[in-house]
Amino acid sequence: MRKSFLLSTIAVALIFGACKKSTDDFALTPVTDYFPMQVGKYITYNLDSTVFINFGTKDTVIKYQVKHQVDAQITDNLGRPGYRIIRYIRKTAANPWQPDNTFMVVNNESTVEFIENNMRFIKLKAPIRDGYTWKGNSYIDIYGLNVRYLEDWDYTYDSVNNKITVGTFTLDSTLKVAQRDEVIGNPSDPNSYHEINYSAEKYARGIGMIYRDFLHVEYQPPRPGVGAYRQGYGVKMVMIDHN
Repeated sequence: MRKSFLLSTIAVALIFGACKKSTDDFALTPVTDYFPMQVGKYITYNLDSTVFINFGTKDTVIKYQVKHQVDAQITDNLGRPGYRIIRYIRKTAANPWQPDNTFMVVNNESTVEFIENNMRFIKLKAPIRDGYTWKGNSYIDIYGLNVRYLEDWDYTYDSVNNKITVGTFTLDSTLKVAQRDEVIGNPSDPNSYHEINYSAEKYARGIGMIYRDFLHVEYQPPRPGVGAYRQGYGVKMVMIDHN
């Protein structure tokens, strides 16, 4: 009986040790595995852009296709190696691609920084494990750029190493970065101000960003001589192709 108990204890210890080692090994995964950069690499997305029209009284979704293509290796203003990404856009697959924006990525095994419109986002940060949190917008001049809604965001890993389907792709190892899920005020009260901020991204190992969902809305209640209106924007991107 004692021998049987001892063998069972050893077996449990070995299983627990193997699981812990596997978890620890995954936490040591370089973040570049989920944001690989190489000149010529591209990812194409369906893009739904939410905008507010008719003086903010109506919202509409405009559909595009965009392609993020790594154009060249460069250095940033701190002398660090990085990559230039050119974004191409078109209405449908029948239209030619047109360049419309340029981004920069500075990545290493511990962080991925993405620079867009003079804003530096820390997209990924080591260690990769569920629940790990960092200040993803800490480099952004919130007030100088008039983007107060980006202040003090906590980026958190969620659903690390999940197998999911995105569009027509079944992807074996993905992670989600939950960035913001915030409601300020009471959206059900038409006579008071409210604000909605939501942002989340998903990344696939060996590919990069495969999904993005972002929404920023500010509602201004009616006042004498001025009707209620909303302002802000939304972006939803779903990968449809990559190399």
